[in-house]
Amino acid sequence: MFFKRTLPLTICFVMGVLFAAQYFVPHPWSEDLLTLSQEWTIVVGAFAAFLGYYSIVRVHAIKVKRHIPGWGFSVVALASFAVMFVLGCLAQGASIDPASGKQTVFGWVYSNMMVPLQGTMFSILAFFIASAAFRAFRARTFEAALLLLAAVVVMFGRVPLGEYIWKCIFPGGPGGGGINMANITDWVMSFPNMAGQRGIAFGIVLGGLAMSLRIIFGIEKTYLGGGKE
Repeated sequence: MFFKRTLPLTICFVMGVLFAAQYFVPHPWSEDLLTLSQEWTIVVGAFAAFLGYYSIVRVHAIKVKRHIPGWGFSVVALASFAVMFVLGCLAQGASIDPASGKQTVFGWVYSNMMVPLQGTMFSILAFFIASAAFRAFRARTFEAALLLLAAVVVMFGRVPLGEYIWKCIFPGGPGGGGINMANITDWVMSFPNMAGQRGIAFGIVLGGLAMSLRIIFGIEKTYLGGGKE
């Protein structure tokens, strides 16, 4: 129980209090401690990444071995992982050869295969976002109506098609008797939208602070593999 509970909680408390105090101590020893901890974080992160890679390979290998439905995608994933790993090692992780200045095979595969695949994935996500927006923008309540109004205003001011339609409805502009939708959109983004974002950011910071204190003082123990006590 000591090594599973007491020791980890003690280390967590000591390190949490130490690095919380380190932020307010401008002494060279304090700065050296921060630098050393950052170097150790990189080392621990490298081991964590290795465990993650091993877990991915193991999961997909089991799917291929047992012929679990969809195991063909696991074959593609393992082959892609192996190819990119070998090419990355040969190119030493560089997309451009420093000697010749030309693109390496690793960089070519990434630019001509990985980037288009990412673009395809995000373009498909746009349809899901549009579907979710359609469901969210139904003006059934006062708050939903405000959300719908703000979305229409921003769309007309930022989307080229919406801006064209607005100019057709209200021709002119500044000094021409028309309504400048771009100024209205900028006001919405700069004031109501920014105020909402800052409120959310404050909530996130306070939530993170509360969770940090719960972990430091041993109230939250889920990282040990068990529930709260």
